[in-house]
Amino acid sequence: MGGLTEDPAFRATTFVVIDFETTTPTGYPAQPIEVAALALRYQDGGWKETGRSASLIRPPAFAPVTPADTAQTGLTAEQLQQAPAPAGALGALDRRLTAGTPYLLVAQHAATEAGIIHHQAEHCPTLARTDFLDTIPLAKHLIPNLPNYKLDTLLAHFGIPQPPDRHRAYADVDVTAKVFLQLISAADNNPQFADLAALVKTAGRTAKANRPVQGGLFDV
Repeated sequence: MGGLTEDPAFRATTFVVIDFETTTPTGYPAQPIEVAALALRYQDGGWKETGRSASLIRPPAFAPVTPADTAQTGLTAEQLQQAPAPAGALGALDRRLTAGTPYLLVAQHAATEAGIIHHQAEHCPTLARTDFLDTIPLAKHLIPNLPNYKLDTLLAHFGIPQPPDRHRAYADVDVTAKVFLQLISAADNNPQFADLAALVKTAGRTAKANRPVQGGLFDV
């Protein structure tokens, strides 16, 4: 392997691939109905899974599961009725992030996952302060000229089979992780990616909670 995986900062980081399924109520931000996360660490010349989590989430009354949601995910209102509320599901995930460990979240089109986490920050304050790597800009840099950079296109490019339960969070996390590892392998052989900082420069997304607060013109 190349310089990226030799970088001490890269080796110290736990990469947490995360995915949500949501409802999209009119007039409100997307509300999570399922979350899955897979933690990966590069150790001893290879990748090691260090944690895995998945949970259904009961949506609030203003964001019921619609027939379109069920058609995409297979999840029904009846299935979610007994699921934990966001505070329980996301709080449990948040508590799995060990204090002092450097983390980066990984997602396909990270703006979506980042937005969901930001709106649920009261339930997952550590997640809300964790920055992202986005597989899309990384793929665009490493694999130019694909027709698009949707997850299904990247799966086809890398020869990764589509899971039968595509659009469930735990299945999408698994295949997103496989795409991420393929991209890291390509980056590791690219001299432009000598360290984690170069990876973040290309594909990083700063969590909104970590962005500087910009005062208005008339703030004292």
